[in-house]
Amino acid sequence: MDGNGRWAQSRGLPRLAGHRAGTENLRVIIEACVEFGVKYLTIYAFSTENWERPPTEVRGLMRILEDMIDRQLDELNTKGVQIRHIGRLERIRPSLQKKILRAVELTRHNTRLVLNVAFNYGGRDEIVHAIQRIIQDGVKPEEVTPELVSRYLYTAGIPDPDLIIRTSGELRVSNFLIWQGAYAEWYITPTYWPDFDKEEFRKALEEYKRRDRRFGRIHTPT
Repeated sequence: MDGNGRWAQSRGLPRLAGHRAGTENLRVIIEACVEFGVKYLTIYAFSTENWERPPTEVRGLMRILEDMIDRQLDELNTKGVQIRHIGRLERIRPSLQKKILRAVELTRHNTRLVLNVAFNYGGRDEIVHAIQRIIQDGVKPEEVTPELVSRYLYTAGIPDPDLIIRTSGELRVSNFLIWQGAYAEWYITPTYWPDFDKEEFRKALEEYKRRDRRFGRIHTPT
């Protein structure tokens, strides 16, 4: 969900105003997912590298997440959204940790849409964490397979993404779902996240429909 800060600066607003606008836009995309039949949505809300941003911005992002949980949790639960947290809870203050865990517990039986919130998440960190747990469990080297590794990731039990959308025109992975996104289709748009509305989302899905997904294989005519 990139471009919040630049969206705000282009309007003469502080960066945090852009992050708040981006949070409000999330509701639009969640509703679009339900309408379009999308079953899994993963949002990259805060990376392990984002701690290096100015402390005031980091504190502001934490407040925005807490405010979103306070204001929208009941509505998301009513709409059948299952919230899952992917990433580490370490470094997040205990009061916010409790709210995240409560949101996960409250919505865990919902099935209309699975919303993965990647918060304090990094793709490399996730893989390291998975390897550490594999070693701790005493798994023999010859038993390690791609399927086993996937079971140790934060996204265990969830299908790999079909489509990864990056707003604001940036052309890099930024440590997002490195393992899971190995064969995902990418859609890059110059639109800043706060302006990425239902119609922009529809364009991304329509473009995805035109892709020829081969997963490393060659399609032979029949």
